[in-house]
Amino acid sequence: MKTIASRISPNVFQPALQESSSWITQALTADLTHMWMKGIKIVLSLLIITILLGLTGGVFRIFLNLQTIMSHPIEQVLRHLIVDTLIILAIVEVFKTTLTYFSEGRVKVTFIVDTILVVMLTEIISKWFSEAPASQWLTLGGIIMVLGIIRIVAVQWSPTKAEQQLESTMTG
Repeated sequence: MKTIASRISPNVFQPALQESSSWITQALTADLTHMWMKGIKIVLSLLIITILLGLTGGVFRIFLNLQTIMSHPIEQVLRHLIVDTLIILAIVEVFKTTLTYFSEGRVKVTFIVDTILVVMLTEIISKWFSEAPASQWLTLGGIIMVLGIIRIVAVQWSPTKAEQQLESTMTG
């Protein structure tokens, strides 16, 4: 009985072990970066579709809210129109950032700062209409100043600008 078991067991399990080890080896040596990039592109495609649907819905909502001109004071309607439009513009900036990452594989800091600036300007306008206290104005002003400095620094020391300067020195 022992001789039969010793003769059968190595031969029976050997191909299965070789197949499983070759599958594991293939999985470990596979280019996961390629799979990662495919996954990112799928997720970003879904995000782009979602942003487009949100933009469309937002514009449609703004259009439908124009009917309130007849029933509400014009000041109030125009305030809402301005704030809603600025929010739509912030979403456009997010869309631009997403498309840039999709095409170039990196995020531009200037696009992100632009998005935040548009959102902050929306906040300032809404505070302006609601007659906010001075402390909120100072806070928002400080944030806007910091974002402005970040925007200037990002443009001044942009990798794209450095590449363009390098190319101009090489060709010149």
